[in-house]
Amino acid sequence: MKKVYCLFDRCLGCRSCEIACAVAHSAGRGLEEAMGEKERPRSRLRIRNAGGRPLPVQCRHCDTPACAEACISGAIRKDAETGRVASDPERCVRCWMCVMACPYGAILFRPETAAERCDLCREEDEPACVRACPTKALLFCERAEFESLLGKERRRMKPAIP
Repeated sequence: MKKVYCLFDRCLGCRSCEIACAVAHSAGRGLEEAMGEKERPRSRLRIRNAGGRPLPVQCRHCDTPACAEACISGAIRKDAETGRVASDPERCVRCWMCVMACPYGAILFRPETAAERCDLCREEDEPACVRACPTKALLFCERAEFESLLGKERRRMKPAIP
């Protein structure tokens, strides 16, 4: 299954991914339209500081999602066919057990709405955050492809020894 991965050395913390995510989940689905909406659209990922470096935090669509196991209403489920972890806001009872169970802090606590998390922009071929990243720090690919690219990045970044 394709997931969003991050090459952390490339991330500048510019927040382009956050803006793209918010716009993708807005009613108008365009920047100008989103800015004019009564309720400001919100991103489902956040840039956090980790040891002085920017770190994009979003749902990782885990193989065994702790959030789904903790969800008492069944609002969060893993789709066996696609591998995506999906949320049903209509079934969410706002107990926030998923927020407490997520080891990555990727589920957003919104008291006025259901818990929100990355849905990989399910209507799109590629998530908006990935398309918006100016440094290509975010990638939408299979794990093996990411690990191969990560190895190449590490070799490229390694200083040459004379």
